[in-house]
Amino acid sequence: MAASCDGSQSDQSSTFEPGIDNIYEAFICPLTKQVMQDPVTLENGQTFEREAIEKWFKECVQNGKPVLCPITSKQLSITDLSPSIALRDTIEEWRARNDCMKLDIARQSLYLGNSEANILLALKNVRDICRNIRLIKRRVRNPQLVRLVTDMLKSTSHEVRYKALQTLRVVVEGDEESKAIVAEGDTVRTIVKFLSKEPRRGREAAVSLLFELSKSELLCEKIGSVHGAILLLVGLTSSKSENVSTVEKADLTLTNLERSEENVRQMASNGRLQPLLAKLLGGSPETKASMASYLGELALNNDVKFNVAQTVGSCLIDLMRSRDMRGAALGALNKISSFEGSAKVLIGTGLLPPLIKDLFYVGPNQLPIRLKEVSATILANIVNIGYEFDKVPVGAHHQTLVSEDVVENLLLLISNTGPEIQGKLLEVLVGLTSCPNSVINVVSAIRNSGAIISLVQFVEVHDNDDLRLAAIKLLHNISPHMSEELASVLRGTVGQLRNLVGIISESTTTITEDQAVAAALLAELPERDWGLTQRLLGDGAFEKIISKIVLIRQGEIRGKRFERTFLEGLVKILARITFALTKEAQAVSFCRENNLASLFLDLLQSYSQDNIQMASAIALENLSLETKNLTVIPELPPPSYCVSIFSCLSKPPVVLGMCKIHQGICSLRDSFCLVEGQAVDKLVDLLDHENDKVVGPALAALSTLLEDGLEVENAVKLIVEADGLTPILNVLLENRTENLRIRAVWMVERILRIEDIARELGEEQNVTAALVDAFQNADFKTKQIAENALRHIDKIPNFSGIFAPTLANK
Repeated sequence: MAASCDGSQSDQSSTFEPGIDNIYEAFICPLTKQVMQDPVTLENGQTFEREAIEKWFKECVQNGKPVLCPITSKQLSITDLSPSIALRDTIEEWRARNDCMKLDIARQSLYLGNSEANILLALKNVRDICRNIRLIKRRVRNPQLVRLVTDMLKSTSHEVRYKALQTLRVVVEGDEESKAIVAEGDTVRTIVKFLSKEPRRGREAAVSLLFELSKSELLCEKIGSVHGAILLLVGLTSSKSENVSTVEKADLTLTNLERSEENVRQMASNGRLQPLLAKLLGGSPETKASMASYLGELALNNDVKFNVAQTVGSCLIDLMRSRDMRGAALGALNKISSFEGSAKVLIGTGLLPPLIKDLFYVGPNQLPIRLKEVSATILANIVNIGYEFDKVPVGAHHQTLVSEDVVENLLLLISNTGPEIQGKLLEVLVGLTSCPNSVINVVSAIRNSGAIISLVQFVEVHDNDDLRLAAIKLLHNISPHMSEELASVLRGTVGQLRNLVGIISESTTTITEDQAVAAALLAELPERDWGLTQRLLGDGAFEKIISKIVLIRQGEIRGKRFERTFLEGLVKILARITFALTKEAQAVSFCRENNLASLFLDLLQSYSQDNIQMASAIALENLSLETKNLTVIPELPPPSYCVSIFSCLSKPPVVLGMCKIHQGICSLRDSFCLVEGQAVDKLVDLLDHENDKVVGPALAALSTLLEDGLEVENAVKLIVEADGLTPILNVLLENRTENLRIRAVWMVERILRIEDIARELGEEQNVTAALVDAFQNADFKTKQIAENALRHIDKIPNFSGIFAPTLANK
């Protein structure tokens, strides 16, 4: 035990450093009882460990004691310390011999058949020697020893594998030669395997070893080339179950691996994109091109696309200006522009001007066709986000993407390029025409350039579905503004109209987008264009439409995404034949043969879609207007001789099956009679609909029963029995739209011709007020009708009126 400066004994252990070679007493510090590392000599010739004697002197001073020699207890005149170089060298030589002998024993113990305890002791000795004696490290790290430790990774014992990983980390630290030996064969693959197969502390040891190995640039590619290595490391960096040390070491390892471009690409593939973006921003031109090219190949989620656009969007736009790198840049921009958020970032960063310039430029250094297609795709991606492109300049003279000259250039480019670019540019126009603020500009450019004919011709394309679909979408978008021109072009050709019908009637079990858009396009064309209806009728289009409607109703063809649009389009197309009933007997025959009145009535009540109810109600109105012309008036038998002489003996003949409204033989199938089809209740139900566009046609269909020449009183009773009076009055009172008010005033005037109803409603002040408002503020014809209605309820005397008495017709 060592003495303190006051002469007492400390509790310092006297255990010597274990050794195999003979140890000399001169090697031992009298204070620490350990082999000295830095021996120094006092003036009296006594030798101590430097750190220990300095501590002794300090304690003497702090305790107010004279500085004494720990051995002789005599006061020292000076405290100078002289390094004992010879003794230090001798100790180091002894320690080297001693450690070499330990390593020889360790090597003899490092084999898989040895006991676990012996192997663990051998591994500990190797670690201790490597940690404590830097001089011996060069000798420790010999190929044989490193390979023996590496073999221990194959042990069946978790503990041995864990200690072997720790030992290898100590062995390879700062030693390139040892790292190279560890990297031989499948050792790195084995270490990587431990990242997922070992218990937690084994994973931590494996990560620590990989971190040391990754400090060698030569081994970075080796580690990255092991299948799954980077994926596992990336997973560890985001793990919430690993300890902090493991996560940090995994992150540092990946940072080291970033020196290899291939590793950076793998990291990007596995969700660690930042290293790739950093090289894209700060790498050499070759590296930037490589990273941009790979970025264009990655599958990115929307959040990542947004981050990429913010981080390197401007860099990619700059690379577009380099002839050698613009292909890679365009590929990356194409990838990230498909998300609305990232597309907006790119617009704000200034992508559109160079993009448009490259698309339109013809001359030296112009974009190859392949890259023009990519540019067109990027533009289509961006346009389809619905941005306000009328506010984003794209040209030197402050033109925007919807400026007429820019749109005309797009149309010109469409006519002079191949199908792939044509399809993308048509998608651009689809995007622009989907925005209410820009569709008028596009329509104007199409109209002024006469491009409508060439656009319609794309409907005939059979070998490029995307091109044809884009063309049909564009035609559908512009149809509300160019319906007459479209109808004229389709009416004047054979192929395009038949192709549209052919697309709609394709035999499929799933409804396609092509079918839905083609049906929507035909549905938008003017329904009173008799020439177009004739073409459709002659081509058998309506039979095909009916077939598709029936199949959808039976559930034999489906398509959740497009079924609604498709069915709405089909019903509207079919309804157009009801506008031709007064012009063509063939149309009447077709409606009878296919029982269209019954079909529209079923559609009216079977579907809650507003557009289907609206189209069906309109069709029923048109059919019902024709009922009076199709009703069969029975021939009455001639009066008998007595009756002809004595008229007082006559009785009106009774004919069974007569319609109370049309006073003849009616049916839903042959004369389209709404009464015989029991349609009144169903139409009345629609009067409470929240959509005015449904209420209007339902009201119009009911009003056909109140026309001149029909039994209006019976019709009113029928409507009242169906609880239709209140909804009709509500339409009048609510005054939602002018069209609804006009229709409601007309119907109310007809209803008020029934004295009992007029007497009852005359007491309703709100009804009177609504009629007075119409009398004062409506159009001229409606004022006249409102005046007559007010006369029915005695609000205006019959002998005076503002307007001359007229028959109030619809």
